[in-house]
Amino acid sequence: MEKTGILLVNLGTPDAPTTAAVRTYLQEFLSDYRVIDLPRIQWLPILHGIILRTRPRKSAKLYQSIWTEEGSPLLTNSQLQHTALQTKLQSDNIQVALAMNYGNPSVSSELERLHRWGMRKLIVLPLFQQYSSTTTASVWDNVVQTISKWRDIPEFIFIRDFPDHPLFINFLAKGIEECIAKNGHPDCIILSYHGIPIRYAETGDDYPNRCRKTTEAIQKIFPNETFIECYQSKFGKEPWIEPSTSDTLQSLAQQGKKHVMILAPSFTADCLETLEELEKENREIFMKAGGQSYHYIRAANSDPLFIDTLEDLIRSYL
Repeated sequence: MEKTGILLVNLGTPDAPTTAAVRTYLQEFLSDYRVIDLPRIQWLPILHGIILRTRPRKSAKLYQSIWTEEGSPLLTNSQLQHTALQTKLQSDNIQVALAMNYGNPSVSSELERLHRWGMRKLIVLPLFQQYSSTTTASVWDNVVQTISKWRDIPEFIFIRDFPDHPLFINFLAKGIEECIAKNGHPDCIILSYHGIPIRYAETGDDYPNRCRKTTEAIQKIFPNETFIECYQSKFGKEPWIEPSTSDTLQSLAQQGKKHVMILAPSFTADCLETLEELEKENREIFMKAGGQSYHYIRAANSDPLFIDTLEDLIRSYL
C-alpha cells in the first residue's frame, strides 16, 4: 500500500480560556468568508471595532466553565478520536492526523507534516456529519490552499459528509435507548443542530436537507417517539433557520411538556455549544418555563460506535 495520510478536521478551539486566546481564535474564525460572507468593507470594521473588543471577555468566561485539566473538551475529545482511529487502521503506510480548521493544530501544519512523511494519497474527513458551506466547504478551502502550493500533489479524496451512515445512526440510537432506559419515555426528543443563516440555505447551502436526513433516519428507529428538529447557536442579527432550540424548549414547557431529552447530531465532540449552551443554558430555559426533567445526551466523542463509523468511512477509500 502506498503511503496514505488521513486528515481529520474539526472546527477549532482557543488555545486557552483567556480573553487574549479567545480573541485570536474568534478573529480567525469570524474572518472566514465562508462563515460571514458580508462584503469585507462592511464586515471587518464591525468585527475589529465592536465584536473583538467585547465578545472575547464574555466567551472566555464560558470557556472557563467547561475547560478541563486536559484542556479544551473539543480538542481533547477529537484527540481521543484520532488516537482510536489510528489504532484501528494500524499500518506503517497509514498516518492519521488531526487538525483544527481554526486554531491549533492547524490544517496547513498537519498537511505539511504528512507531506514530509512522503504521503502519496490524502483522505480528508471533516468531522461534520451534515455538509454546510460554513464548515465542510471551509475545510476544503483550507486543504486546497495548502496542497495547491506543492509541486507533487497526492491523490486527493474528500469525504463530504455522512448524515445517515448506519453506524452513526446506531450510535445516536444507542444514546436515546440508554437515556430512555434510565429516565423513562420523554414527552419529546429534541434534535438540536447548529444553525446557519436562512440566506445561506436559500442560496444553495443544502445543510437543512442533510440535517433532515439524520432526523429521518433516527425517526425510523423510534416510530413511537415524538421528535422535534431545531437549530441553535444563532449569531448576529440576520435571520437564521428555525425553529430555534431555546424558543422550542420554552414553548414546550409553556405547553405543559415536563420531560424532554435533547441531543446534538451535528456535533462529533462535546464543546462549548453542547456543554454550556445545551447542557446548562437551555436546561435553565426549559426548567424556568415549567419543565421538570431535562436530559442532555452526550456527543459522539470517543464512543466505539462512532470510531467504527470513521473507520468504515475511511476503509472504503483505502
